[in-house]
Amino acid sequence: RGWQNGRAGGQTTWMPTHLSKTRKHRGHVSAGHGRVGKHRKHPGGRGLAGGQHHHRTNFDKYHPGYFGKVGMRHYHFTRNAHLERIINVDKLWTLVPKEEKEGVNADSDIVPVIDTLGAGYTKVLGNGLFPKLPCIVKARFVSARAEAKIKEAGGVVKLIA
Repeated sequence: RGWQNGRAGGQTTWMPTHLSKTRKHRGHVSAGHGRVGKHRKHPGGRGLAGGQHHHRTNFDKYHPGYFGKVGMRHYHFTRNAHLERIINVDKLWTLVPKEEKEGVNADSDIVPVIDTLGAGYTKVLGNGLFPKLPCIVKARFVSARAEAKIKEAGGVVKLIA
């Protein structure tokens, strides 16, 4: 009973029969759907049509603020103008290649240079533990805590523009 044929191409569609009580309309030619149109087409328009016209009460009640504008448009708005990609001191040594890491110890003369800007980071923050190994850290911005940890390990911080 729930299936109805009659679509173009012989497709079948599911019809929720519990919504329309078809048995009650037996013997009444067009079953409460008029005569000429025969319950077809889209009497209220398709989709969200008429939100400001014949469906206005529904839109006002259930979708307030759907229509209209708010605020002003910023013409030359640069969304990420002040974006700073950060790296914490505990991740700094991941920027050093493996070959360079192997030769470094607490009293070595040659120390690795960690260029954070070259790796895409602008700011170094002081979260986490920094290994007690000397290194030269080049960065655009360094927090006070990060600088203290790097210097405590015997390293140097170089600010670059």
